[in-house]
Amino acid sequence: MNERPQPAAQGDEDRLAQARAAALGSVVADTTIDVEGQLWRRLMIKTHVIMPGENIVDVVVRYVTPHLEDGDIVFVSEKATAASQGRAIPIDEIQPRPLARFLASRVRKVPYGFGLGKPETMEMALREAGTLRILLAAGVHVVSRVLLGRSGDFYRVAGRRVAAIDGPTTWAQPPYNRCVTLAPLNPDGVAQEIADRLLRGTGAAIVDVNDLGSEVLGASRNVRRELVRKALRDNPLGQGAFQTPLGLLRPV
Repeated sequence: MNERPQPAAQGDEDRLAQARAAALGSVVADTTIDVEGQLWRRLMIKTHVIMPGENIVDVVVRYVTPHLEDGDIVFVSEKATAASQGRAIPIDEIQPRPLARFLASRVRKVPYGFGLGKPETMEMALREAGTLRILLAAGVHVVSRVLLGRSGDFYRVAGRRVAAIDGPTTWAQPPYNRCVTLAPLNPDGVAQEIADRLLRGTGAAIVDVNDLGSEVLGASRNVRRELVRKALRDNPLGQGAFQTPLGLLRPV
């Protein structure tokens, strides 16, 4: 899911300044949202910049344990999870093939991010899904858009791992502002391992949330995915500059 640039609203600037001044491990935002008639708190926790090779489960447990209460649901950014798995690839290390350059040049430009409109992101899509599947997705997209006026079929055919590819952005924390980030591997397994390490009854989810919407990529067995998706629909995590890649969801 593509991200859009950081808005310039004063409220966002104030929140960003507050997050930057906060200590690691502190709750830098505490908001509520109504989901199906139930109020839920969202507590955003500041972490260090998570690097490749770190165990994301250990990182999450370390930061959430001081704040955890029985019945909480831990949610973790898919970007932080992918970064820990070495799935954030420096753009300078990606050499797009001619096909990637050709396909990227045909992608409709959008105001909220690169998507697959950069040769480097398209190259990673070809590597993730395979050349034949990407060509099939492109063909289906052309037919469905021309004949049916429908959009989104490219990603339905290409698959979730292609839809989750994010290009470099100016608002991400270095070094990820110069990386193409892929979907995390085994998000269900990662979420379950996090839940197993915490208080009994704690749920966990790996989420892809931004200003365009929210998705749950992985969840522990005791988590209702649609609840988490709705509770994070307004992107309480903010963008990468906030340095809050994880949080707690708690019923009021």
